Amino acid sequence: MKEYVGFDVSKEETSFCVMDAGGKILAQGKVATDPQSLFEALKEHCLCPERIVLETGTLSGWLARGLRALGLAVEVIDARQAHAVMKLQHNKTDANDAHLLAELARTGFFRAVSVSSEASQVQRILIKARRHLVRQRRDTENAIRGFLGALGIRFPKGSGKLAARVREALEARPDLKPAIEPLLASAVALRTRIERLDREVVLEAKASPASRLLMTVGGVGPITATAFAATIDDAARFAKSRNVGAYFGLTSRRYQSGEMDYSGRISKMGDSMMRSLLYEAANSLLTVVRRAHPLKDWARRIKKRSSHKKACVALARKLAVIMHRMLITGEAFRWPEKEETAKAS
Repeated sequence: MKEYVGFDVSKEETSFCVMDAGGKILAQGKVATDPQSLFEALKEHCLCPERIVLETGTLSGWLARGLRALGLAVEVIDARQAHAVMKLQHNKTDANDAHLLAELARTGFFRAVSVSSEASQVQRILIKARRHLVRQRRDTENAIRGFLGALGIRFPKGSGKLAARVREALEARPDLKPAIEPLLASAVALRTRIERLDREVVLEAKASPASRLLMTVGGVGPITATAFAATIDDAARFAKSRNVGAYFGLTSRRYQSGEMDYSGRISKMGDSMMRSLLYEAANSLLTVVRRAHPLKDWARRIKKRSSHKKACVALARKLAVIMHRMLITGEAFRWPEKEETAKAS
């Protein structure tokens, strides 16, 4: 007998629902949220589930990997799709959510999302941790500038010599030291920790063949290369490289109804961190990298007829597609032959 299971996951406990192929509920309950406890609970109520469904969330990757390691067929579905179904119910409870997830498992009316490997998740945590510290440092430095600026003490742009300039300003205003010095010490400490994480990212990139390959792209450094390889994880999961642009939310929305058909701004539906890094890489390729490339000429034509930002977004989508193709083929980024010949001679 085929059995289907839905898991409504929360931090401490997970509600489960088991039903047969005809939609009859065989078992319901709650159990502690960890793979082994869920596995033991299923052993009591079903023989061999045909499919288990849970929605995306903080714990979904860990649970899916653990349950798959125990031999269970687990699918993780987009929480937005699950929510679209769950909002139709009159009473919102964990048991009802698990029931609807089991119904989705039974009918197959869902689109599964990829579950990244633990190694890729660890790499993404490294990039996210660095990004978090960078934001904290920026906010702290901006707070210092704002507080002192309100008193007419202003500093030039850039944060390279900010600490020395703030200390010099505080010598003339010792009454501000109790408030500003803790912020300054925090900013300096954050800068040191960010530098340590930068070294860790560089080491990760050098140790990874995929990251080294991606860094042959103009404007792509260790951070973007490591983040892209970790986010894509298994490049073969995309049937076409052009799908990667949509995956990162870099393609325009489309609205079509009757005689109305138009495209809007980019969807921004994917990973915001990766989308931002690709934009930065595109901006760097367009403005910092001096080597000539047809991609840059193409982006400049877009910039000429629209704007710099739109050109960077379009170039970011192109880079995402090219970088995915590089992971598939193992081929390095191609620079114009004339420049390569001149460089060799």
